[in-house]
Amino acid sequence: MSRSVCLALLALATAAGAAPAQTAADSAAIRATALDYVEGWYTADAARMERALHPELAKRIVNRNPQNGRTSLGQQSAMTLVQGTRNGGGKDTPVELMEKTVLILDIFENAASVRATMSGWVDYMHLAKWNGRWVIVNVLWELKPQNR
Repeated sequence: MSRSVCLALLALATAAGAAPAQTAADSAAIRATALDYVEGWYTADAARMERALHPELAKRIVNRNPQNGRTSLGQQSAMTLVQGTRNGGGKDTPVELMEKTVLILDIFENAASVRATMSGWVDYMHLAKWNGRWVIVNVLWELKPQNR
């Protein structure tokens, strides 16, 4: 078999196995959703934050009690996060400290994993394509060491 035929077959096999959600449009929509969340927080834009979230979002952090070393799970709902944003969010963060790095870790069908690095913490997000648009359904976050 010629090299060009092998390459053509490889290209067809790769295209046939590609997940439908792994398009440039989906990647752009996932990034836009994550930025609505991040920039919505920094600008205290509750509508933008709400647009990014599934109504049943769960945002969680593992907290450690310094006295006894035991851990507990802190949780915020979509409504808590939207209200916190509406009440000022991160608008007092100096512009030069407004880190907003978004990295898409994986996309498969209607699910995606994203890492967002912000001024004081890192969020690991799960997004779902829900009713035709990408929304954040879960966030597990961790404070950066200097913010603990």
